Amino acid sequence: MSPALIQAFDEIRSAWRFRWHAVAVAGALALAGWAVVFWLPDRFEADARVFVDTSTALKPALKGLTAEQDVDAQINYVRQSLLAGTPLERLAVTTGVLPASVSDPAQRDTILTQFSDRIDFSVASAGTEGDPRSTAGTIYSIDYTDPSRARALRVVKTLLDEFVTQTLGGKRAGAQHAQSFLQTQIQYYGARLSAAEDRLAAFKKQNVGLLPSDQGGFFAQLQTETDAAKKVETDLAIALSQREELTRQLHSDAAISGVGVVGSMPGGQGVAGGGLDTFSQIAETQAKLDLLLQKYTNKYPDVIATRAALAQLKARRARELASLRSGNPSAIADSGVGNSPVYQSIELQRNTVDVQIAALRREVAEHRVTVAQLRRQLNIAPQVDAQYQQLTRDFKANQTEYNALLKSYQKARLGEQADTAGSVRFQVVEPPGSLPLPVWPKRTLLLGVIWLAALAAGAMAAYGLQRLRPVVATLSSVAALTAYPVLGAVSGGYPSRGHVLARRHVVRFCAAVGVLLIALIAAIVLSDVGVRFHSAPSHAEVST
Repeated sequence: MSPALIQAFDEIRSAWRFRWHAVAVAGALALAGWAVVFWLPDRFEADARVFVDTSTALKPALKGLTAEQDVDAQINYVRQSLLAGTPLERLAVTTGVLPASVSDPAQRDTILTQFSDRIDFSVASAGTEGDPRSTAGTIYSIDYTDPSRARALRVVKTLLDEFVTQTLGGKRAGAQHAQSFLQTQIQYYGARLSAAEDRLAAFKKQNVGLLPSDQGGFFAQLQTETDAAKKVETDLAIALSQREELTRQLHSDAAISGVGVVGSMPGGQGVAGGGLDTFSQIAETQAKLDLLLQKYTNKYPDVIATRAALAQLKARRARELASLRSGNPSAIADSGVGNSPVYQSIELQRNTVDVQIAALRREVAEHRVTVAQLRRQLNIAPQVDAQYQQLTRDFKANQTEYNALLKSYQKARLGEQADTAGSVRFQVVEPPGSLPLPVWPKRTLLLGVIWLAALAAGAMAAYGLQRLRPVVATLSSVAALTAYPVLGAVSGGYPSRGHVLARRHVVRFCAAVGVLLIALIAAIVLSDVGVRFHSAPSHAEVST
């Protein structure tokens, strides 16, 4: 056997003398530790899970029709606000965590701080990361530990109800606040719009004829009228030139060269006044002369007389043509030129141009009158125009703001109705619940650990006493201690009696350890049946 093992066995034999001290120390420590375990208050845990869906079927249907709200941010705000300030204190008072009898501000703050630390309000995404087909939404988890299981359940249930109620109520309250604000602004801008409209109407009444038209402002109107007058004057000049040209054509040889062709009719009757015109008479006299010359000589009296008549007619014809070229109206009727198709066509064109000239002269006069009126208003019209533009801008600005507010108000109302219809959906995944056994302390584990630790402490106590009061148990120990060889040893008397006594000591020690084991089992049983060394949980225990 190795020297180390020999030495270990020697120390164990030496410490065996203090076995009852070890049992006493182990028992005392075990009882003290178990008492502490039985004194520790229970901690029950209650939890709940709620699924919040902010992307219901209404959201895409109402996109662009309602005011966009960051629902997730609003929910997180509600979640954080419930764990601080007045909402936390109200929750503590409602659930009995903070009794009304506690009036010390420092104590109240301590209880509320400990109460908030025991609440775990966490959030996690409901969808699978990286999977676009995963369900959108968020899962909110509420966990709370308390010495009272019933109170833990009450806190979680109340907190869950407040979370859902305040989220929906906050959205509705926000929508109502927005609507109230928008209504106030609508009334304000409605009054401004009415006042601007009245000012604009009164200004229009006071400045009739000076206001801008569809063609533009005063200077644009003046320029338009001036340009229009110039254009009409140009058209008039062109029409006058056309009339002069038509008059010239009407008095030309081309227009009057066919006079009498249509005027002569069978039977020697003309179209003008029932008689023959000069041109027809010349033709008839010439025909008569030709007939006479076929029968008679030039000296025949009838031939001479006919020649004289023909000469007179030609002279008269020459005078008529001269009168036609000069525009004599009586010459037109006497000569029968009015029956000429060429003459009639030219005269019809000239009459049309005369009508056009008359209309253009009236239009020129009207434009000149308008330009004159605008020039007389040249000093005051720009100021009127500027005032009118300012009033119009004010009216349009108020009208734009009013219409925008009306649109926002309609969106806010539709958003409130959408909230009522379920634009945000809450689904309780796990209702508030709690295990019947406390989550802390783990009494069975603690009792067993304390029992083992007490046995170890008893063994250490026996070993310590052995080190303080050592004895020599073997011959090798004597040889090592004295540095002298051991020649022999004297054994004790009645060795069988010594063996019996040693066995009794072992049995008694084992019985003592068994008693400690039975005590451990009893402590575990008492722990499971709910035996505790403290009264019902109170608010003071919440902060322990």
